[in-house]
Amino acid sequence: MHAATERLLKDFQEGVESAVPLVALWAHGSLAGGDYQPGRSDLDLIAVMDTPATMDHWRRIKAVHRRLRLPLAEQLHCSYLARQELDDLSAEHITWAFGEIFRRPVTAVTRRELHEGAMVLFGPPPDGLLPPVSDEELTRFVRTDLRDFWLVKAQQRRRWLKDIWVDLGMLTVARATVTLREGRLISKREAFDVLAELGAPETVVADIRARRYGTRPPVLSRFRRARLARAFVRSAIRRALA
Repeated sequence: MHAATERLLKDFQEGVESAVPLVALWAHGSLAGGDYQPGRSDLDLIAVMDTPATMDHWRRIKAVHRRLRLPLAEQLHCSYLARQELDDLSAEHITWAFGEIFRRPVTAVTRRELHEGAMVLFGPPPDGLLPPVSDEELTRFVRTDLRDFWLVKAQQRRRWLKDIWVDLGMLTVARATVTLREGRLISKREAFDVLAELGAPETVVADIRARRYGTRPPVLSRFRRARLARAFVRSAIRRALA
């Protein structure tokens, strides 16, 4: 593991163990899947607690994250699930991400990722605690996410001038297409090949690849990139849902 990432995870785990009744700490996403790019990829974590969260836990969790001053700390995101709520897909859990604390569900995709290949940082593996996600639950979530979130966001022009919306939107649509078509999850690295198969604009794909893997970016204005990305995402979602 990358040295700075390893040190950050170690310090974070020690802080969380003293802040909440920690049962398990797992990594998913790029770090667990072998496609982690230090400084570019997020560190996606799940913490399982032995009791439901109290207001004191909220304050302690916020303090743990704010005290992290190490490199890459801004990329560390963590959701905190009470053991008693693990079987509720709709439950909203304390989450620290993008420098803020809020509540959100842990999605069917994340839960399936955890079962297929979590990196266990503390405690038992997901199989011993987290109920499995059925194929029907996974498909229903992916379809709803494409229709009610991404298709709506693709109508809004200004947000697509930002790197994160172009990158996440394009890669999410490619990954979701494979899940709906074949019932399996793929990594962001694999999604680049799928984007080519789906006819995504090559310059936009190259632009995303450059940010993720440090390759040479194409000459492309933000406005043209936004227009191409939005048009592709809308078209790809409609095909995936058809």
